[in-house]
Amino acid sequence: MQMFSVYVSGTDTGIGKTLASSALLHALRGHGLRAIGMKPVASGCEQVGGQWRNADALALLAASDPKPAYADMNPYALPLPLAPELAAGDAGVEVSLPAMLAAHARLAAQADALVVEGVGGWAAPLSATLMQADFVQALRIPVLLVVGMRLGCLNHALLSARAITHDGAHLAGWIASHVDPGMERVEDNLRMLRERLPAPCWGVLPHGTDPDPALMATYLRIPMLAE
Repeated sequence: MQMFSVYVSGTDTGIGKTLASSALLHALRGHGLRAIGMKPVASGCEQVGGQWRNADALALLAASDPKPAYADMNPYALPLPLAPELAAGDAGVEVSLPAMLAAHARLAAQADALVVEGVGGWAAPLSATLMQADFVQALRIPVLLVVGMRLGCLNHALLSARAITHDGAHLAGWIASHVDPGMERVEDNLRMLRERLPAPCWGVLPHGTDPDPALMATYLRIPMLAE
């Protein structure tokens, strides 16, 4: 089969992109695929063995098989927990599209499937001159939108879907992530999202205090692999 590759974006920051991406990696591995995660740009890191490491990137690494070199799956590990443009500036680093594409190519050589997790929401810039849409268009891969289920999710999801399409990318599907256990009328909101988003729902991830990505994978259905 052709390599499976998808770019995971979200309706905002902190809405479960990493959990959804990790779950997706486990689901792909369940189909017998060599699946690797990638976090091209990550801000907010800690020193581990003298190297900067990001918790989200490490979660993707844990869900990957085979295990790639950390520098390939997270080429830009920016220390401060700021917007990437600010974090890169403070670190004296320039986020480069060719460097990210080269890292992606090295990962692709080791895998049947790649799950690339973005930063924040779709319109969050990677640098002063680089948007996430630029990276996606260069890779020519579809986008999977993670919708944080909380008040306001309809607006955020529909605007995100519109922006993804407007930027020339293909929205392949969306995953609902329960980030607010107290949200009212959840099923009604899910129904309205299914009716209005121009792509299929790949799954609904339940809320959990310490969710297991392998267990979350059982809530996903990848349309192109489901037959």
